[in-house]
Amino acid sequence: MVKLSVIVPFFNVQTYAPDTLRSLCANAREDFEIILVDDCSSDGTPELLDRAEREVPGAVLVRHEVNGGLATARNTGLDAARGEYLTFLDGDDWLAPGHFERLVAVIEELAVDFVRTDHVQCTGRARTVQRVPHGRRGVVLDPRAAILPADRSTSVDYPFAWAGVYHRRLLEEGLLHFTPGLRTAEDRPWIWRLHREARTFAVAGLLGVFYRRGVPTSLTQIGDVRQLDFLRAFDQVIEETAKDPDADRLLPKAVRTYCAIISHHLGSLERFEPDVARALRSMSASALRRMPPDLVKDALHSMDYDRAARLRRLRRRPAAPRPVGGAL
Repeated sequence: MVKLSVIVPFFNVQTYAPDTLRSLCANAREDFEIILVDDCSSDGTPELLDRAEREVPGAVLVRHEVNGGLATARNTGLDAARGEYLTFLDGDDWLAPGHFERLVAVIEELAVDFVRTDHVQCTGRARTVQRVPHGRRGVVLDPRAAILPADRSTSVDYPFAWAGVYHRRLLEEGLLHFTPGLRTAEDRPWIWRLHREARTFAVAGLLGVFYRRGVPTSLTQIGDVRQLDFLRAFDQVIEETAKDPDADRLLPKAVRTYCAIISHHLGSLERFEPDVARALRSMSASALRRMPPDLVKDALHSMDYDRAARLRRLRRRPAAPRPVGGAL
């Protein structure tokens, strides 16, 4: 039986994919499968993946005929996965040797639905350790309880799918697939659903994933219309959380986070194309109006002056939501 399925989407990352593939080789094991998903790359990535399918132990190559984005590529990998446990890696990141073996050992020892791990953020030559925002390590925890408190950073604010490992039963229960078509913030509805619906989880202080920031082809570096998908992602978080039996307790956290993300994007409008910046303002104003007014008011009171002022100005704008280029 396959013990672990590793899902690795690739899209136009020929500069970085060799590091990723070498690190996968250093993590291979006879009972691991590595699902390489080529999301219709147009550079030299397909040739690298052809060679990797032959040379990386346990590698399985799946190709998309049309680019679908990260969420769709991960879903393709999930549909093909056969492992008892599942994890992710992005095609421009890399791993410490033996990381996957340690991940499997932790989840088997604790017998939980999923385990979350720390990671190393790499920006150029700088290395920064990023911790899961939860103090208790190596013990069985309640995922729902880890959503709160609303006024502090919690586990749902650490959405990285590759920072952890997940039991197959979550896949069978419909908790691991991503919302198709989301081109950014795809892991926000995903992590909220996981923490609302799973039964147990744990946090492990493993530093085995090296997350590459500042990649020119990454959506975090591109100010085009795809960035606006964060609005659809957080609309989904709000909608699903509002239906939860504990909505009264959980919605304030969801609204605060949504408001903070909107304010963050408004604070860097210069990186967006002009049409996208205009759409961001009008669509964000509409999003604020859709949220419960009392919770928005509380969220603004919790922010510093500059971040809150951006949102207060936005709330006074006339409603004129109009997607650009088919967004949302």
